[in-house]
Amino acid sequence: MRRLPPLSAVRVFESAARHQNFTSAAAELGMTQAAVSYQIRLLEERLGMPLFTRSKGRVTLTDAGRRAAPLVSTGLDSIADAFSSALAEDGGVLGVSATHSMAANWLAARLGGFQLEHPDLAVRLSTDNRLVDFAREEVDIGIRFVRGKSEWPGLRRHFLFRVHSTPICTPQVRDRLRIEQPADLLNAPRVSADDDWWCSWFAHAGVEHQAQERPTGIRFDTQVMEGNAALAGAGVVLLTPIFWRNELQSGRLVEIFPDICDTHGCYWMVYPEYKRSQPKVVAFREWMMRELGEFRALERPEVFTPPSAD
Repeated sequence: MRRLPPLSAVRVFESAARHQNFTSAAAELGMTQAAVSYQIRLLEERLGMPLFTRSKGRVTLTDAGRRAAPLVSTGLDSIADAFSSALAEDGGVLGVSATHSMAANWLAARLGGFQLEHPDLAVRLSTDNRLVDFAREEVDIGIRFVRGKSEWPGLRRHFLFRVHSTPICTPQVRDRLRIEQPADLLNAPRVSADDDWWCSWFAHAGVEHQAQERPTGIRFDTQVMEGNAALAGAGVVLLTPIFWRNELQSGRLVEIFPDICDTHGCYWMVYPEYKRSQPKVVAFREWMMRELGEFRALERPEVFTPPSAD
């Protein structure tokens, strides 16, 4: 274990030794002359020997001070270089963690635009539905799906949008099923029919629905697979429209009851407080908010209403 003197005092000593003047050191470090003198005296008491000779308002290095000064200066330069290198390497890579659905259905297709705006920044997107540990993982920004209210000590968060689901299928499936009211979906082929979201949607639509005791039919655990099944004509799927806006606008998919949407939770963008001013984090945050802004005219107003407004 290293027995180091207080680094704040070492930093003051290096400046004072370089200038051979406490007043100049104080000006460089943004301190008072008295504070510089105190730090030097603290260091000398720790070492048990004088580093400066004080005489008639002037200071000069002692032999011990002259021997230590160049070594201390080199050591501080090495420390500065080490952190500058680490900062430069970290500053050139942006780690983003997002849920599978968010990453595959929305974010991945748009990251190219962010890369064009910031060609010197490498983006690393990882997909994981669990909450990442910013202290242990190489992640700068997390995009989290949360039901209800959550507190994240030490993290700054930004509301993105509410997750709402509605029955979606291809026009061919819609026309074949001839569904006229929500209750007609009870007997329609539904993907992941035993999902709790279906129970919630039927309740929201005012339809009495019994949860299935045993799983039947096709069951997927991500919207990516469910949406692809819908595109293949497998049946009606509960999807979040904002994730499938391109397919809906092109007519490949349609909302059967566009006025009936059930909200399940919210997406938030979060990152550690100490990263809030990092250029790469600021750049991604601003880009993300700008991208979402383009969807405000396409989605229901409540989609972009934060939970605090409830």
